[in-house]
Amino acid sequence: MRIVAKTDIGRVRDSNQDSYAAGELPGGVAWAVVCDGMGGAAGGNVASSTAVKMISQQITAQYRDGMSGNSIRNMLASAVAAANVSIFDLASSNPELHGMGTTVVAAILSDHMARVAHVGDSRAYKISSEGLIQMTRDHSVVQELVETGRLTPDEAKAHPRKNIITRALGVDETVDIDFCEDRMEPDDVLLLCTDGLTNYLETDEIFQIAKSSGYYESAQQMVDLANQHGGGDNITVVAITY
Repeated sequence: MRIVAKTDIGRVRDSNQDSYAAGELPGGVAWAVVCDGMGGAAGGNVASSTAVKMISQQITAQYRDGMSGNSIRNMLASAVAAANVSIFDLASSNPELHGMGTTVVAAILSDHMARVAHVGDSRAYKISSEGLIQMTRDHSVVQELVETGRLTPDEAKAHPRKNIITRALGVDETVDIDFCEDRMEPDDVLLLCTDGLTNYLETDEIFQIAKSSGYYESAQQMVDLANQHGGGDNITVVAITY
């Protein structure tokens, strides 16, 4: 397995509220977690780092070689739910952290299957020779407007409420977690990222970088281009391939 990752503060923010972790497990298995915090500099950092730490620990402690797809799904859901409760409790007990939350996209790549749990608008993409497929569905106001026909996808990109999400970890005691999966061929790439990338790069730009650059340079090149296009948010990219 090959893993490449990059996070960057961008050109506008005072701090980086994104967090990520990634690694390998026995049996040719890879995992990654990407979070985008919200709720002020302190709150956003605490929420995203807490989620990444908890979910990473549960994945590395609980994964077993040969786990079924359903078991992986349940493990990811359990890890994300536990992180949600922890962040909610921290926010409830500390007035300075009130209102904090974070997105999450967490993935395990095993037996040529990418299995992904997510909340919010951080995304997972499958990049193959045929193109780029968005695996996750944004939990956001503009996504709902697009799905109900009140906005076109192009209008959504410039909508003033495009950064408002409808789900996040830590906001309520419980959270709805979405799950998706797709088969990964040997040359396919699983890409996890925050909206600091997707708000500043078109999907064809992401695809072209993934396919034309050296694999270990791709994350840095995506971050660099997002900054060239304005860098208005923190940017995090994690890419995994065989």
